[in-house]
Formats: sequence, structure tokens, C-alpha cells
Amino acid sequence: MTTSHATALLALGHYLREHGYRCMTVTPSTHRRINRRPGNERAADLRGIFGWSRPFAESDVAPELLDLMREARILERDGQLWRSALRASTLPVYHDELLVFHSAYPTDDDDSVFFGPDTYRFVGTMARAFPWLGSGPSRAIDIGCGGGAGALAIAKAFPHAEVVGADINTRALALSIVNARLAGLDNFTAARSDLFDGVEGDFDLVVSNPPYVLDPSELPYRHGGGMHGAELSVRIVEESLARLRRGGSLMLYTGVAITGAHDQFLDAIKPKLDALCDQWSYDELDPDIFGGQLGEPGYEDVERIAAVWLHAIRR
Repeated sequence: MTTSHATALLALGHYLREHGYRCMTVTPSTHRRINRRPGNERAADLRGIFGWSRPFAESDVAPELLDLMREARILERDGQLWRSALRASTLPVYHDELLVFHSAYPTDDDDSVFFGPDTYRFVGTMARAFPWLGSGPSRAIDIGCGGGAGALAIAKAFPHAEVVGADINTRALALSIVNARLAGLDNFTAARSDLFDGVEGDFDLVVSNPPYVLDPSELPYRHGGGMHGAELSVRIVEESLARLRRGGSLMLYTGVAITGAHDQFLDAIKPKLDALCDQWSYDELDPDIFGGQLGEPGYEDVERIAAVWLHAIRR
């Protein structure tokens, strides 16, 4: 994304806010179901264009809006109609609402920038844990930041903190910078990094909402690797503990494939947590998410996928 494209996208964000835009992003299955309802074939308003990724005619939108979309290079042909290459989601954060740009539906590209219900659960649970941090971190990092939701929540809550959004996806990092500027945050920086390999130093706070499913296409924003998708989450726990300052916190939201009464992810991380942390907690936020995933290859022995939250404090 060039500077001129980013400037146009920022102006588009301001345009949406000035026109009262607000849209909460749903799961892909719900998105598909709602768009199939009669009357939803085309966008009828800004939410249809930037929330539901519906096609629209040039005559349906204000010339100013169309110009901004062109300048930002997010205007794509859909037959005789047009479509936005990005969505914009409302993100409640710290007594405020941010607007976050991310990929349009459906997210099929390798460099798609995902945002959805998991993002809301991640940011909401993290915000409820902020009181544990006292005056807050001086240096924090969001591993696999995507469009920056987690990092922006930290930067908003703790304006004195240096906050890093790290990701291997350069498209995600470009959007995270625009999203931070749109939120008026000047304490956020983006870093291209595979986990911690592209950043230096240690941190008071590490947060992450990593991919955690087995994806046949191995899309980076979905595929969590071995252990039924938990491999990446295990790596994040291990590498985060090595980079945390004494008394620093790791906050991880992820999904875990449960086989019977067995939690393979917890079994893998518990020895490290016991050895390196003064205290830690591990909770199931939702015992059954993405049930449709259980019909995919690799899940034959899995009974459910649970959304879990780990908060560990480094000794």
C-alpha cells in the first residue's frame, strides 16, 4: 500500500464515521446466510457495501465515496457492478468504538486479513483483564496482529505504552497502520515478524489471537499447524515466556480441539507455565465453537473445539 493509497483509505474511514457507519462482523456462515436472503443481492447502503461485501452500481453511491475507493484501490469489478475489496468493522474498545478495516468477504486469499467474532471475544476478554495490569505496560506486543484490533485496544487503554503489532502478512500490517491513524493513536508501530523473530527486546505484555484450526489450504490466517491446530499456539506460549519481563503478562485467546476429557494444548504448555510463572489461569470461554469444522479431515477423533483464555504472569 503506497502512501497515497493509505491516505485515501484513511479519508474513507473518516467519511464512514461522519456518515454514522456502524457494523459488527459475523461468522462466514452467518454472512453467507444473510446475503442469500431475498433483497440482499445488492448493497442498499454503506453497511451493505463495507459490512456485507455486497455488489453495487456506480449510481448507488456518492461520487465522493467512489473517488475515495478508487484512490485507495479497493474498488473491484463484479460483472456489471462494483464491490469493495475491504470491509470496515465496529470494534468496542475502552468506552469507545473504533473502525477497523480488514478483508472483504469471502476471505480466500493467502494474505487475507481476518476479523470476526473471535476478534470480539479476544479484545473483550483482554479488556476485562486490563485491571490486573495496574498502571499498564510500558512495552506491549500483539503477535499475529492482523488488522491490529488487539494492539489498538492496548494502545487506546494505555496511551503511555509503546505497542507493537507483529505479523508476517504485510497487507495486514499496512491496514493496521491505517486503522491506528484512524483511531488517532500515535503509540502504535507495525513490525513484519514471524512471532518474535523480527522484533528485539522484551515486553511487559504479550497478547495473541492466533490461527488454531486445521485448514486443508493452509491459509496463514486460519491454519494452526499440528496438534489439531494447536501447534502455533504452543509456540507462542513458549516464545512469549522467553520475552516477558519479570511480572509481565501473557494473554492468549485461542481455540483448542478437545478429544474426550483430553486437552492436548493444556498438557503441552502446563510444564512451562508451572516452571516459569508466578501464577496463571486457563479458562474455557465457550465450550463449543466452529462445530462445522468437526466434519473436516483431521478432526475425526475431536468432540468439540473450545475457545480458551490463558493469562500467565512471568516469575
